[in-house]
Amino acid sequence: MYLIIGLGNPEEEYSNTRHNMGFDTINTLAKKHNIEVTKKKFKGLVGTGIIENEKVLLLKPQTYMNLSGDSLIEAMDYYNLDTQDLIVIYDDMDIEKGVIKIRKKGGPGSHNGMKSVIENLQTTDFTRIRVGIGRPKYETDKINYVIGKVPKEEQEILKKGTDLAVLAIQEIIKNGVDSAMNKYN
Repeated sequence: MYLIIGLGNPEEEYSNTRHNMGFDTINTLAKKHNIEVTKKKFKGLVGTGIIENEKVLLLKPQTYMNLSGDSLIEAMDYYNLDTQDLIVIYDDMDIEKGVIKIRKKGGPGSHNGMKSVIENLQTTDFTRIRVGIGRPKYETDKINYVIGKVPKEEQEILKKGTDLAVLAIQEIIKNGVDSAMNKYN
């Protein structure tokens, strides 16, 4: 079984923001595979289903970004999962809009959600898909940039990133992370 977790913020005011690329990816993946992510469990919203003949648990933490790892670790412990069964999806300012990067390990950078995930897992050795959101025009505007509403003209570009992340997840499940990295990085 795979645990696929998308990082984001739960309240409506954060929907349609760059910081919710993880949630957006989970929503797109769930819709494509007819999985309802509505059950409240593990301090999040979860749904189970089958993707590429594998059972998956989709998780959207409802803890706010900075405590995402609290939700993740509850699900990992409950199902006695290993980090090799984990895929984490989140936004990344260091990657161009509409582009993704898949990695097998690495630090959190400046991403507070990933800091929480790594702190709870006590390892940096797990698969992650970083969905590019680009940088703000002014470095001092980072917070408004990630949690501010996405302008209409940018929404389609960001959707390309979440669509690629969905394809990458399917490839990871079907043929492994190395294959997905070769195909989508």
